This record gives sequence, C-alpha cells and structure tokens, in this order.
Amino acid sequence: MGDTLSTPSYVGRFAPSPSGPLHFGSLVAALASYLDAHAHRGKWLVRMEDIDPPREHPKAADLILKALDVYGLHWDDSVLFQSDRSEAYDEVLDTLLRAEKLYPCTCTRKKLAGLNGVYPGYCRHQRVIPSQPHGLRLLCSNQVMQFQDRIQGDQSFDLSSLGDFVLRRKDGLYAYQLAVCVDDHFQGVTHIVRGVDILDSTPRQLYLQSQLHYPHPVYAHVPVITQNNGNKLSKQNHAPAIPLNDPRPLIIKALRAFGLKPEPDLLMNSVEEILSWGIKNWSTRHMAGKKQILQDSL
Repeated sequence: MGDTLSTPSYVGRFAPSPSGPLHFGSLVAALASYLDAHAHRGKWLVRMEDIDPPREHPKAADLILKALDVYGLHWDDSVLFQSDRSEAYDEVLDTLLRAEKLYPCTCTRKKLAGLNGVYPGYCRHQRVIPSQPHGLRLLCSNQVMQFQDRIQGDQSFDLSSLGDFVLRRKDGLYAYQLAVCVDDHFQGVTHIVRGVDILDSTPRQLYLQSQLHYPHPVYAHVPVITQNNGNKLSKQNHAPAIPLNDPRPLIIKALRAFGLKPEPDLLMNSVEEILSWGIKNWSTRHMAGKKQILQDSL
C-alpha cells in the first residue's frame, strides 16, 4: 500500500536549471516530486532556475519542458522563470540589508582557495557598500539547524561549520540559496522532494527562511543515481539525455529506483497508466536512509 493521503494544502515543485537536457538522474528527481505531489492529491509546479547565464545552454529550458511533457509529467499552473524575478530578489536583499543581516564581501577566489567552501568571515566587519565589485553574504549565527527529512531521517547542521553564504554573487548574479527560498515562498511550496546531493543546502535555506519569516517546507531528499565509477549521474559527467521516442522503459526503471516493484507487464501499458500505478504505489519508506543507487542495478 502506498502513501496516498488527502493533503489539500500540498504544493510541490520540480526546479531544474537549464544547463542541459534532462538525463536519467534528473528524471528520477522529477518523477519523485511528481508522484509525491499526486499521491498527496496536491499541486505540482515546474520552475526554471535560469539565473546563471554562463552555465545555461540555449534552448535547454524548452528541451526540459518537452521531455517532461513526453514523460507525462504535466505541471499545474504556468512555469515560473527565475530570470523574470529580479525585482523580487532585489526587494528581499534590500530588506536584509536594512536589517543589517547582509554584509558586502570583496574577497577574491584566490583568497578563498582551499577553504572547502566554508567562509571564515574575512569581510564580516564591513557594513558600508564599497565601490569595487562585491558579493553580499548572509550573516549567520552559530546555531544548530535541525530538521526531519522524510527519507534521510533526523538531520543536524552547525551553521558555523557552513559559514556565511552568498545571496548575491560578486558578478551581480543572484545566488541559488536566495532565489530558491524567495520563489518557494512566492509559489506557496509546502513540500520539497529533491536529490540528496543538495541536502546540505537545506540548513542554509531553513536559516534564510527564518530570517525572512517564511514558513518552512517539508523536505525529502531522494538518493542520487550513480555510475559504476561512483560518480553521480549529472550533466557535468556527460550523462546522456533521456530518449523522447518511448518514455515507458525509463519510467519503469525510475520506479525501481524508488524501491517499487512494478510487474513486467506494466511496460505494455500507456504512460498515463504507468504513472497512475506509480501514484497508487508511491512510498518513501523503501528509500529510507539511502544516499546512492547504482544505475546498472535497476
């Protein structure tokens, strides 16, 4: 029996970045969020995280949306493009600056090399906005952020070990942590299902949400799909785009990644019928605590 519930207030989302077409790993993440939303009789939204032009590929957004449509993952409401949201991000940055929760950072990449992504607070004393290029960092307390992940269980992160993080980059582009929090709140997202590879972003987002007095969504981080060499299946590792001619085999394969056991003859059904089976049988408990799933094992 699945996790089908009646949760009228459930709003989920899938938020890819248009740095390339969908691959099997991103399909697994999309399908997990889709099935969870529909199993709870909620809404499922798609948001395009297109705020990093140097990493984006022309027409990738269109290819992603076409693939979702072919695979039967139809979204509710219109697609939100973050490239249209600069006014909202600026407003939040201004609010945080006035509250002295942000500070300008003029550190170069060379100065930060070898710090493993943990900012030591070199510019914490700065409050006056300098004339030279600068990023904006959120001033974080030393508190411990704890949350219950529906798949990975109890989580605890010491913010001091993560460091003050960037909300606007030195090149003027908005940071992922800012945009995702602002837009999740704007869209009324209540449940987030995504890959465990960004689990350590969650404490940062929880902290920023608390600074902005936003409600906290419920989180579930699904295992990532890995190759035989242990690398995550990703665009950076040249994962191939999912085929668009017959989506059924890969949907069945993704269902197996969730620990579900579709019968072989389900492959003979339509995409809609396969997804309906997935919704009916959806459960997160088969993935409990898992961080990786080998692609070749499915």
